[in-house]
Amino acid sequence: MTSGFLEDASFNQSPAFGDVDLFGADRPLSDAAARYGLDLQALAACGRDYGAAETLDLGRVANENPPKLRTVDGRGNRIDFVEFHPAYHALMAKSVGWGIHSSAHDGSEPAGPMTSRAVRLYLATQAESGHLCPVTMTHACIGALKAEPTLLEKWQARILSRRYDPRPLPWWEKTGVTLGMGMTERQGGTDVRANITQARGAGDHVEISGHKWFMSAPMCDAFLVLAQGDGGLTCYLMPRYRPDGSQNSLRFQRLKDKLGNKSNASSEVEFHSAYAERVGPEGAGVRTIIEMVNLTRLDCAIASAGQMRFGLSQALNHIRNRSVFQRRLADQPAMRAVVADLALELEAQVALVFRLAHAVDKRETGYTRLLTPAVKFLVCKSTPQVVYESLECLGGNGYTEDLPMARLYREAPLNAIWEGSGNVMALDVLRAAGRQPEAAMETVASLARTAMQAFDVRPLVSALERTLKSPDAERRARFLCEGLARIAALAALAEANSPFATLYGETRLGGGHLAQFGTADLGSAELALMDRALAA
Repeated sequence: MTSGFLEDASFNQSPAFGDVDLFGADRPLSDAAARYGLDLQALAACGRDYGAAETLDLGRVANENPPKLRTVDGRGNRIDFVEFHPAYHALMAKSVGWGIHSSAHDGSEPAGPMTSRAVRLYLATQAESGHLCPVTMTHACIGALKAEPTLLEKWQARILSRRYDPRPLPWWEKTGVTLGMGMTERQGGTDVRANITQARGAGDHVEISGHKWFMSAPMCDAFLVLAQGDGGLTCYLMPRYRPDGSQNSLRFQRLKDKLGNKSNASSEVEFHSAYAERVGPEGAGVRTIIEMVNLTRLDCAIASAGQMRFGLSQALNHIRNRSVFQRRLADQPAMRAVVADLALELEAQVALVFRLAHAVDKRETGYTRLLTPAVKFLVCKSTPQVVYESLECLGGNGYTEDLPMARLYREAPLNAIWEGSGNVMALDVLRAAGRQPEAAMETVASLARTAMQAFDVRPLVSALERTLKSPDAERRARFLCEGLARIAALAALAEANSPFATLYGETRLGGGHLAQFGTADLGSAELALMDRALAA
């Protein structure tokens, strides 16, 4: 007999999620890694590290203690310093140590460098997403710096270093550096050609005056910025310290108060004749940063898939250990239908993002040019719904700040906005198809041939082709974008010989599919899908 108090209700509780091998427990992920010949033992070690209870708790603490901007010191001297909690620095040290900022460029992984790094990013984001902003930007900035080999050579050793060094020092005095970027301005946003920030020649460098409305990770050691030079919009590298060791003229106005992403600082900044060096040709700013943008868009998709997977893991951990009406939730048909449907979505999206990373490794330019914005569109825009459905599986507990789902839900919309919102991605697909129509149609045809092994996609392909050639193509850009991504996801499953490829085609591309998860009839595949999503 119990007294009925709170302390007596310790039974029928799902255990805390932690000390989990995030790689080995995730069959869609480990199968993809094996398919592309990656080092499974090293990736399993990475999965155990990010799945450790201690690491997962660092994510909680870093978000409960967001960064603070110190514009001046106690004597009124301008310092423009952002102070982070030690938990944030611990996560940064871990991700830099795993080379997520540099391994795709340092020659350490000749077999699939971009794909192997993508696995580690997918694992890391499950522990905490905010700190990965400077990690991703450092990785991507190397692509832009290749346009200025002398500058890249000067910085490269410290960029590639696996030692995280947060000290506020000139970059040449540090053991490792991170890079950020500042592209958008208050009046222009996505339309960077409308930027008004000005660069004026000053001998072997320029001095930049103006502002950036969003500049994330302001404690990075240098930033790629866009400014109007003599020849038009140009890309520049702006360090935090001038060559004489004095602080560069970056004046942080405030940190953004964001919906989520609380551990990461995003700033508004002014430049007051700030020292910078040109990257790439004068007037070619957009062309210079395009490779960087494509890399960050790929990271958005990878990280969003990781966020969905972490949410689904929380749901599975709960329903396997919680009983309602004398049966485990995992044995309740309605609950199983929902979670298995979520798992099917993850099967396809994980296959898709790693197929895209593999295409980058293999320099399949036709595939990557057309599919990068489409994959970002589909995966990132799916994340809030998948995370919400996973949250709902936990009931009221899922909506509290004591568990990670509330933080994950606030984070879920970000990657769909960062580096181009949904309409921007859809229009980029249209532009890519318009610039090289023959290559685009060949890519679509190749995807369709592969997808046809599992499901008849000819009606959808014909609809996409008609729409692309119609005067309404821009208005129907989202239809084109999602349709292309869905075919690519089905093709990725078929290419992987997935037993769920046909099921995905029937439930996502067939005529009877409804909008909500759990409405699809997955039949006997339900338990297999759930077990693959998180090993029981």
